[in-house]
Amino acid sequence: MRAYSQLQSNQLEAANIQLFVNLKLHIPTSRCVRFERFVSERMKSFSIHGPEDKGMTKQNVNTKLKKWRSVYYFIFIPGALALLLSVAAMSKFLSFKSFLGTESLYSNLNPEGNENEMMMITVDIVIQKIEEQMEKLRETKQDRSSSSFAFQQASFLADILGLLESAATSHQHNKGNNQQNDSFTSHPLVRRKKRSDEPADYFLREEIRKYVRIKPNRLGKQNFMGANASFTSIGHACFAMKEELEEYMDYDVGEICNDDWKLGQKLMVHGCDPLPRRRCFSRAPKLYNQPFPIAESLWKLPDDRNVRWSQYRCKNFACLAGNTTGKGFFKCAHCFNLTSHEMPRWMSLESDSNQTADFLISDVLAIKPGEIRMGLDFSVGTGTFAARMREFNVTIVSATINFGAPFNEMIALRGLVPLYLTINQRLPFFDNTLDLIHTTRFLDGWIDFVLLEFILYDWDRVLRPGGLLWIDSFFCLKEDLYDYLKAFKILRYKKLKWVVAPKLDKDDQEMFFSAVLEKPPRPFR
Repeated sequence: MRAYSQLQSNQLEAANIQLFVNLKLHIPTSRCVRFERFVSERMKSFSIHGPEDKGMTKQNVNTKLKKWRSVYYFIFIPGALALLLSVAAMSKFLSFKSFLGTESLYSNLNPEGNENEMMMITVDIVIQKIEEQMEKLRETKQDRSSSSFAFQQASFLADILGLLESAATSHQHNKGNNQQNDSFTSHPLVRRKKRSDEPADYFLREEIRKYVRIKPNRLGKQNFMGANASFTSIGHACFAMKEELEEYMDYDVGEICNDDWKLGQKLMVHGCDPLPRRRCFSRAPKLYNQPFPIAESLWKLPDDRNVRWSQYRCKNFACLAGNTTGKGFFKCAHCFNLTSHEMPRWMSLESDSNQTADFLISDVLAIKPGEIRMGLDFSVGTGTFAARMREFNVTIVSATINFGAPFNEMIALRGLVPLYLTINQRLPFFDNTLDLIHTTRFLDGWIDFVLLEFILYDWDRVLRPGGLLWIDSFFCLKEDLYDYLKAFKILRYKKLKWVVAPKLDKDDQEMFFSAVLEKPPRPFR
């Protein structure tokens, strides 16, 4: 029996070879010889030696093929019936569109996701309708009696639009966070691809979205500058610090703000300046005493209870004045020592290691007697320059930030005017208004040359013709001195005082530079 089965197998393989020959397969010429040799050898191995057996072989092969073909038909027909039954069963749950659209298939397999998608589609439709209505209100020319109602309606629609877009953006944000846990929901075909270019839509926190969005005027009239809405702005770097800014704007409207002034200053220093306004009450010390009278407050340390000390290493002014800890800015290590260090400054040029001023206040004011009335001190300190100038009836605004110590609080408690301002911000003064700009311990050899030019040109903008620019103890490396002096010379100011001297404690590797320069008049053309 086994021999008979082996014989049938050999005959079937031989028949297949013969079929290949009869069908005249397109075999390349270079391989024909090898193919014929292979066929002859296989036929010999099957004991097919002559052409007399060829007819019998063909008859056996045809019989075998008919038998196998009938078996294939028998298998194919039940398979086709099973496939049709499967299609009929699936049609109860999936429409024909389900096989054509990935979104529909996903919706039927994931009912919860389908509800979310339908909700988002509804929100998008509402947003589109509101935007169309607001556009019609802008384009429609109405009379004076109905303009008020129209812009009230536009303002209401803007608020509703902000809420809807906030919900849509929050949904997209949550959906993006869940993509790592659910690979199916992150399929590109079911992901929202539309992204708005509106600045407000970049943020998730509703307060920052409301602040940035344009606010139309209620009366619907253009003001004298041609604007019919209010446009608020934030620093361009705020978009790069999205998480920090949204943390800063995370508060309850009408409640007490978080004790996060340090976060706000971090944003400012890194270019997110100006910061957005907030609708919460700023924190204040629990026990706030009345400041000292003006005659006493200038040269006396304030009450410790008038400062919030939570963000500082020192917890009182005595600690700062004693220099017992690092105060965050090494250039002002003795700024809170009013009696020993601050009081003699700019009043005498006695040889003292603490004195770095090259010119006295009296000598500078003598250049233009009675003409210097107000100015800006852009420095790091506690307002001593403004205190001294006040004794000469000159009003000085002190611009600084809180580098590890309450510099702004100290300036205010001394009865002076602090201006919380960073190096990144344009000066909040109009052109040609100040009589004097003074700077010390601020513009030094660390600053970039291009940034220095932007600062100097902005100072030139607010300084009036004939006003004075007082550069006090600018120091830099000796090798960079020429480049820095060239930056100051581009202003083309008149040199009234000019001193360049080596810094003694640096082995002549660093240089000091001080100057008093006068802005020239520039006639209108």
